[in-house]
Amino acid sequence: MRRFRGRRFPLRALAFIAVGLILWAAEAYRDKSPAAPGHGGGSAAVAEAFEARRSGIVVEIAGTVERILSDDLEGSRHQRFIVRLAGGQTVLVSHNIDLAERVPVATGDPVEVRGQYEWNDRGGVIHWTHHDPRGRRPGGFIRHRGKTHR
Repeated sequence: MRRFRGRRFPLRALAFIAVGLILWAAEAYRDKSPAAPGHGGGSAAVAEAFEARRSGIVVEIAGTVERILSDDLEGSRHQRFIVRLAGGQTVLVSHNIDLAERVPVATGDPVEVRGQYEWNDRGGVIHWTHHDPRGRRPGGFIRHRGKTHR
């Protein structure tokens, strides 16, 4: 009887591990694939988060590059530019160029951005617009001229 129980436990453990690995792989694949436009609520989600002073939400927006700012060179280097959303609100996009390639945006270019929104009194900041090297959060991106930058 002991032998039978000894065999069942490792099989159960292996089954749980297999299911966990499958779920982990499915989540990792989903986070690395481009999201459909509108994921994260777009301009409306950003407007609501701004009004409620909420931070830490993943959003996906589409807009037009209004202004290119100088890079932030303190700590990790970040490319910075301002995007005007359809509703008129502007947000700062802060894209980590130590983890992802620089996006060749110019004033007037349409862009789609997925990242984490953080509230500030100027309209907010979207950061984490790249993959997470530790895999702890959903991957972001900037889509520009048909190319997705992660």
